[in-house]
Amino acid sequence: MKLYTAVIIQLIIWSGYTFIEWLSKYDQLVFKALMFFVFLYLAVIIGHYIIKSTRKTFVATMVSLSVYGSFHVIMTLVV
Repeated sequence: MKLYTAVIIQLIIWSGYTFIEWLSKYDQLVFKALMFFVFLYLAVIIGHYIIKSTRKTFVATMVSLSVYGSFHVIMTLVV
């Protein structure tokens, strides 16, 4: 249940990243990459706080990032 909770909260974090990225659509790519790594760090820290296992935190973060990325790609292709 902790893994599921961490993935859901990380998906909320990725949704926040999408919103902030939308707000900063005129920023340079370097700043968008830095912002991505800040959100990734935030997702890992919160995931580790919930799960308390490094390996499972890594798995949860990769799962949430994969779900976010595939949803983002699908929505880009549909719209």
